[in-house]
Amino acid sequence: MSERASLTQSLKNGQKYMELWPMRKELTPLFPEQRIIKATRFGIKVMPAVAAISVLTQMAFNNAHALPQSIVIALFAISMPLQGMWWLGNRYNTQLPPALASWYRELHQKIIESGGAMEPVKAKPKYKELAITLNRAFRQLDRSDFDRWF
Repeated sequence: MSERASLTQSLKNGQKYMELWPMRKELTPLFPEQRIIKATRFGIKVMPAVAAISVLTQMAFNNAHALPQSIVIALFAISMPLQGMWWLGNRYNTQLPPALASWYRELHQKIIESGGAMEPVKAKPKYKELAITLNRAFRQLDRSDFDRWF
């Protein structure tokens, strides 16, 4: 039962992370999040139709022999956006590696120095804290503040 709860929680966290992560071109070469978020959003829109078409075409042509394969294809198509959400949900709660953690702390300090209000810096930050800090940084800091990193 706990595995089911953790899977659903991971999918919910994936949805939160998709909304939280800043979709900025500067971050694309540094993080896979943007590519995965775009692919997941595309899959959410397209894959249910692919699943339905794969089953309905076999039914329309009265091809009962191919129906099991089309059902497997439909299940695979539906699982693709779920895989993206699951990955994002796990990433949401993953602790930052030391280099990214120090970058998080630098950005956090820059925001505070520029007069922004932030939660206290986390001792062991996760990707969700990095996403929050990056969003705030892109909104509050000048472009010149980012020249060092981008």
